[in-house]
Amino acid sequence: MYKDMKGSGITKGEDEEEDAESLLESGRIQRKDKGVVGEGTFGRPSRPFNLAFHHQQIPDKNAAAANHGRIAPDDEKKGLGWAQSVGLILTLSGAVLLIILSASVDGHLGPTRPVHIFNFGDSNSDTGGLVAGLGYSVNPPNGRTFFRRSTGRLSDGRLVIDLLCQSLNVSLLSPYLDSLAGSGFSNGANFAVVGSSTLPKRVPFSLNIQVMQFIHFKATAGSKHLINDDGFRKALYMIDIGQNDLADSFAKNLSYAQVTKRIPSVIAEIKSAVKALYDQGGRNFWIHNTGPLGCLPQKLSLVEKKDFDPYGCLSTYNAAARLFNEALRHLCNGMRSELKDAVIVYVDIYAIKYDLIANSTKYGFSRPLMACCGNGGPPYNYNVGLTCGHPGSQVCDEGSLFVNWDGIHYTEAANTIVASKILSKNFSTPRVPFDFFCCSL
Repeated sequence: MYKDMKGSGITKGEDEEEDAESLLESGRIQRKDKGVVGEGTFGRPSRPFNLAFHHQQIPDKNAAAANHGRIAPDDEKKGLGWAQSVGLILTLSGAVLLIILSASVDGHLGPTRPVHIFNFGDSNSDTGGLVAGLGYSVNPPNGRTFFRRSTGRLSDGRLVIDLLCQSLNVSLLSPYLDSLAGSGFSNGANFAVVGSSTLPKRVPFSLNIQVMQFIHFKATAGSKHLINDDGFRKALYMIDIGQNDLADSFAKNLSYAQVTKRIPSVIAEIKSAVKALYDQGGRNFWIHNTGPLGCLPQKLSLVEKKDFDPYGCLSTYNAAARLFNEALRHLCNGMRSELKDAVIVYVDIYAIKYDLIANSTKYGFSRPLMACCGNGGPPYNYNVGLTCGHPGSQVCDEGSLFVNWDGIHYTEAANTIVASKILSKNFSTPRVPFDFFCCSL
């Protein structure tokens, strides 16, 4: 997979790879009657991941607004070309792959025990926290693909966190801040909010604040008997943060050396968060590294001095992201030894997303560095003064195959591929399946 990814700097240390069997030997997982817990056993999704069929299942209450100001590249105006046809097949194949990966080998159609997920992060996994917590508007065409309305997600449809939840046959996570969501939070809560970072601390909604919110939630949920202590202990704690720490540093015109000098402080905050959750009883952690920052249309359009890599991404930005990821990987390795009985999975999101950019035609995407929704047209279709969802912005035709949605966030089509790669276990250290945390006894 990496042979086409020149200059990516991606390496995987074979001596640090673990699988379910090695965890079994160490006593950190248990064996079921039929094989190793979690080995190929995925809860079946409650509904298929076929993007085309889902369009008919949710009321089209914002269809007119979602289609305002569409943009149609010349090749799209000529109809569905060969590349798009192949791309559609590949995208739907990724959707089908999610179903295959999530099918249970022993016949179970769902988790063997209640699933609780607590997510901490930024806009990559915010399912409505910004809108609920600060009252910001996230306008159509956001949400047009799956939900057929804006839900506060910065995408045309589902995020990776949504797809992972569906692979377990559990409800999508409700934002902790949304008191009107109608959720009893029986399957967990999402503390992620758009724009969040690790630093500065104690500023809404930094990682530190999100963990404090969880501690408050745990006390309240326990008193209301929503989730007991055993449920919190067996829950999965997901962390996906750090992108904004790097992006904000570059936005302040700091040099590469200055940006990377701040990385240890960011890593220290992530460690503090994991230890705080561990002290609250958490034992299962799923930690995403950060994606290729230099491949985002927003960064490409705003940076004046561009140092391109072979795929048109900003080399300096991606180098900083890789350095952050290496520090995060090292942290996860260390915490496995430090935190007794904890299972800590490090997921290489950078490798997944960079492969999607570098080999975009393989996945059916012809313009991986151009936003579907924005302003300005090629090559990036991003205008910081006229972003997606605001009057005057333009959006590609629904069904068009774009990796990037609004200059920063990914489309549902791209997220589907990312989620399928996550579920494959090939990018996880140790290589335990995502459903391990709901199927272990």
